[in-house]
Amino acid sequence: MTYPYAPGLHILATFAAPPAALTDAAACEAFFTQLIQDLQLTAVGAAYHAFPEGGFTAVVALTESHLSIHTWPEHGLATFDVFLSNFRRDNADRARQLYQATLAFFGGQEQSRTEVRR
Repeated sequence: MTYPYAPGLHILATFAAPPAALTDAAACEAFFTQLIQDLQLTAVGAAYHAFPEGGFTAVVALTESHLSIHTWPEHGLATFDVFLSNFRRDNADRARQLYQATLAFFGGQEQSRTEVRR
């Protein structure tokens, strides 16, 4: 029996975290760079922008798709999303690992999470 192609898993989440953790774009960049390497994913571009108020936004383009985070330290919140396609392998486990590692890195407490199988 042939099954239809499943493009991948998209995780969208909001988490609470200590404000200090939500202001360090450089630490996030180093963390994402190492995590992407550890999970054997391939980054093809990235943008990190720190705002004067202390928050930051980051988007990393991957051959497998993307990940992003947006922080609001003044509210102790971050939004995060990762989509990893299944073009060459099933990446659902890697998407979940990436999210869980990010939550741990920021000392986050999940407020909401949605998983969308594409």
